[in-house]
Amino acid sequence: MKCAVCGADLRTTTTDLPFKVSDTTIVILKGLPVVQCAKCPEYLIEDEVLRRVDEILAGVEGRTELEIIRYAA
Repeated sequence: MKCAVCGADLRTTTTDLPFKVSDTTIVILKGLPVVQCAKCPEYLIEDEVLRRVDEILAGVEGRTELEIIRYAA
């Protein structure tokens, strides 16, 4: 698969990404599997992973400003 931005190869890796779940709450998902470009910062989250991310974020209560959660499939 090629990057839509720069044309370089995409590779499977894991990373930590922030998600804003409300006006006052940010969740950082650690160890999130993504498909990332080898040359630029572009990345993709596959559909199955994104469904799991939605499930995880739906369970966040929003009582804290910052929450860190390890991704688990």
